[in-house]
Amino acid sequence: MKVVILFASLEGQTRKIARFARAVLCNAGHEVTLCDAAGKLARLDVETADRIILAGSVHERRHPMAFEVCLAAHRHALAAHPTLLLSVSLSAAFPEGIEEAEDYVVEMMMRTRFTPSRYALVAGAVRSRKYDYFARQVVRHVVLRGREHDPTEEEHEFTDWARLEATLSAFMAAGTAKGKRALGVA
Repeated sequence: MKVVILFASLEGQTRKIARFARAVLCNAGHEVTLCDAAGKLARLDVETADRIILAGSVHERRHPMAFEVCLAAHRHALAAHPTLLLSVSLSAAFPEGIEEAEDYVVEMMMRTRFTPSRYALVAGAVRSRKYDYFARQVVRHVVLRGREHDPTEEEHEFTDWARLEATLSAFMAAGTAKGKRALGVA
C-alpha cells in the first residue's frame, strides 16, 4: 500500500515518531512518503495514497499551526482516504491526562473542520535542554504536575514504541470504514 505520513514537530519527538512509523511500514512492505507540514517546499500529494497518517505534537493545547492549516486546507482530499491521527502530547503519558489529550483532538477537529478516520493519543517526550528556565518550570509544575522526573535529565521519552507499532499495524489492517474511532493510547 502507498502511505503518506504528514507530520509537524516542534521539539523533535513527533519527527522521531513519524520516522519510526515510516520504518515500521517500510519493513512491512509498504511504500511510504514522509512530508513535514512545516517545510517551506512541502507538497502534500494524497491522491494516490491508500492510507494517510497525520502526526502532530501538542504544545499549549494546540497542534502546530502549520499542521492545522494543512489539515484544514486539504480536509476534503484527506477525507477521501482512511486516516490515522497521532496526537503527541505529554498528557497522553499519564492516565489522569488522557481526557485532556482527547480534548486536544476534539479542539483540533473543530478548528480544522477535519475528522480523521481514527486517532491515537501518543505520549511525547521532555526535552529539557531546549527549554529556558520558565519553560522548565511550566513542564515541571503544570505539565508533569509534580510527577517523578529528574529535571536535570536533558531528555526523557514517554513514547511507548511497542504500543505505537501495534497501533500502526491495526490501522493498516483495518478496513476503510469511515467515522471517528479511537485506537487508544499508543
